[in-house]
Amino acid sequence: MRPAPARRRELLDTAAEVFAAQGYDATTVRRIADAAGLLAGSLYYHFDSKESMLDEILRAFLDELRGRYDAVLAASLGPRETIEALVTESFREIDRHRAAVAIYQKESRHLAALPRFRYLADSRLGFERAWSGTLERGVADGVFRADLDVRLTYRFVRDTVWVAASWYRPGGRHSPEEIARQYLSMVLDGIAVRP
Repeated sequence: MRPAPARRRELLDTAAEVFAAQGYDATTVRRIADAAGLLAGSLYYHFDSKESMLDEILRAFLDELRGRYDAVLAASLGPRETIEALVTESFREIDRHRAAVAIYQKESRHLAALPRFRYLADSRLGFERAWSGTLERGVADGVFRADLDVRLTYRFVRDTVWVAASWYRPGGRHSPEEIARQYLSMVLDGIAVRP
């Protein structure tokens, strides 16, 4: 008999929180089982290893993010609107998958060296192409400054968006959309008052 999908999801959510807090290498199956209120052996009824749990957590997050980014890119928006939509979708993903985002941020470069997680490097490159291509299009269309260093700008935007996973808590004072709006105002319009 297969475990119920809701219980499996609950266990993955618990594992994601433990991985995010302690790091993949420092996390044991026993620690995940303790957090889930199970005996360590019972966890193996649901998953064959902690690597399988982490793989499922990261794949679910990245597949959803890729789908949302693809929808934004397929909408044929202008460069600024595309950046705005990508940022908004990113903050929504942080809201939905905060722990998975934190794991990805901390662990992806290390994990990508392992055969099972090589897809992490491909995902990173795909996301970079989506953002950088939009920035390049904005420069070419005269929407963004001609002197913009696209690679540096991509890294700045990426890092400042995704670091929010370290402090954002779902259900907090600001919605993901409000945080995205404030963030975009600072990034696209600056923080200084114009004379």
